[in-house]
Amino acid sequence: MSGPGGEPRGGVENSRLAERMRELRSRTGLTLAGLAGRTPYSKSSWERYLNAKKLPPRGAVEALCLLAGEPPERLLALWELADAAWSGRGRPGGERAASPPRAGRSPQPSPRLPQWVVAMTAGAGAGLVAVVVALAFWAGEGAVGGGRQEGAGPAPSEVTGCRAKGCDGKDPESMYCELPDLVETPVERTAARGQHVQIRYGKACGAAWGRLRNGRVGDRLEVSVPGARPRSVRVVDRFDAEGYLVTPMAAARGTEGIRLCLYPAGGGAGECFAR
Repeated sequence: MSGPGGEPRGGVENSRLAERMRELRSRTGLTLAGLAGRTPYSKSSWERYLNAKKLPPRGAVEALCLLAGEPPERLLALWELADAAWSGRGRPGGERAASPPRAGRSPQPSPRLPQWVVAMTAGAGAGLVAVVVALAFWAGEGAVGGGRQEGAGPAPSEVTGCRAKGCDGKDPESMYCELPDLVETPVERTAARGQHVQIRYGKACGAAWGRLRNGRVGDRLEVSVPGARPRSVRVVDRFDAEGYLVTPMAAARGTEGIRLCLYPAGGGAGECFAR
């Protein structure tokens, strides 16, 4: 993604972050596929993060530090700067700080890997690291500060980075809308040429998006929701084709009326799917 004047969005901050992440990735000895297999993030997502094409979620930065055995503080400081530049707000926190805290409740910290995760994985094999990383992200923010107590944990809308119209045009992964317990797949189909497509709906985010696997360079996937602008994504390289590719989100009040269309490379007839 680019900003004004064709410069990379996030500017020098995101470039510095990506450079340091590439160094850590080299230390792990893992390929992009290896990173995808050990974290909740796809191969194509890692390619974008490591080449400064897209701001990584905080969780991806923490996961990479864990895999590389690197204390996360320095890289997270770089991430804060890149997040502020990427959002255009000129302050740390980006989109996740968009809503003020509810009355009577302290602001929730963004997801962090607790110390017990680091202790558990010290000297562990990559397989165990992968499991612990996934659990750390998917357990929710209640793990921060010693565990979630009944009635005191964050609501789903507080764990995610946006809600309803605030999610329009944003990336579901970066906004934490892809959390396993908070997403459903009302439509899942295989297209005529073997592409695997899904309609995904984030229950906490109140938004829908399309997901494509086994695409071909030039394929375009578009999701449309009644009353919202259609959102689409195109397969631009082999990394997109080999991994999962998602459209930006469109605000939706439910799964009814969501339509997903795949337009194949070369301008052939499109295939559309709906619930």
